[in-house]
Amino acid sequence: MTVLIVGGSGFLGTELVRQAGAAGHATAATFATRPGKASHVTWHALDLRDPDHVGAALAEVKPRVVVNATSGNADWAVTAEGPVRLAMAAAQYGSRLIHVSSDAVFSGARVHYDESCLPDPLTPYGAAKAAAETGIRLVYPDAVIARTSLIIGDQRSAHVRAVHDLAADTRSGVLFTDDIRCPVHVGDLAAALLELAFCDARGVHHLAGADAVSRHELGTLIAQRDGLDASRLPGGLRAGSALPGALDVRLDSHATQQRLRTVLRGARQFLALGA
Repeated sequence: MTVLIVGGSGFLGTELVRQAGAAGHATAATFATRPGKASHVTWHALDLRDPDHVGAALAEVKPRVVVNATSGNADWAVTAEGPVRLAMAAAQYGSRLIHVSSDAVFSGARVHYDESCLPDPLTPYGAAKAAAETGIRLVYPDAVIARTSLIIGDQRSAHVRAVHDLAADTRSGVLFTDDIRCPVHVGDLAAALLELAFCDARGVHHLAGADAVSRHELGTLIAQRDGLDASRLPGGLRAGSALPGALDVRLDSHATQQRLRTVLRGARQFLALGA
């Protein structure tokens, strides 16, 4: 059974490729600029902005499962339109689709968000992610849309790199004490996504960690795990800054967690364990 990881050379994609291969699945993966390093994978260049390119890739690979782990930031053609093209191709070729979305689709107005909550984004990135969700649900109702939060692991994670850079005083900025999310470990997230890929799930699911923490607390936990001086991490209030976006967004993952074997650990747990 072939699994196609779209965005397989990225942080989450690399872990998905590793776990899919370890589980014995024939694995293919796509990349936008350069292939990943995994040797057991067939790598394919893919431009999600090109409908013909997307269709040709699925026709060549003929995957049973497609997991879209791409991140095009606020690039509308990649982040909003690309996943819809992918969903259309997956439906055409009979491939199961798991699409990774984000808590950025929410404004934070209600703080706690379960799978029934409708997107109300504040940022261009959130709007692009929300548009992708809407398009996918229209063209491929059987697809899984998996919303997640900050993805943590080693220094391949942007959030972990930021903490290391701030502690070393090689970058400016602060970690906000009023910006709350539910971080998830990349290994837990990848395992949960692959579980959803091989069951009868459909529709929206939430895959976030069990702990709601501020970005500053998260940074402190990362610093403690990695032997950094946490006192060097500057704190501040996002509410007092000009940075747009939600303050407090807590994905409620209880409904999805009940159907999974994979435990979506909280940041306090997986960072205390050195993960």
